[in-house]
Amino acid sequence: MKLIKSIFVLGAAASLSACMDVPKQDKTVDNWVDDGDLSNLVSGIWIDPNGCQHWIIDDGVEGYMDPRLDRYGKPICNDLYPVNTAIGDFQKGEGIADII
Repeated sequence: MKLIKSIFVLGAAASLSACMDVPKQDKTVDNWVDDGDLSNLVSGIWIDPNGCQHWIIDDGVEGYMDPRLDRYGKPICNDLYPVNTAIGDFQKGEGIADII
């Protein structure tokens, strides 16, 4: 049993040490087909099954989503809109258009 615990601890330590030198990626810019600042894209709001709102951007091939938060950092959840729906013109990306 001690051998199994030791192997598990060594494996966990090796896994964590591999993550230490990963460079941080700038999450405010599109780093793929049409690289540019994400603040220039049009966003919409998607309402999840719990009634919580999320910012969404559909850039054709890529898509982005982030929870919509109030000024205190809490998710905005209510029953103002139907669940599993999207509001806004969020599919106005400059990239490749969706076929669906």
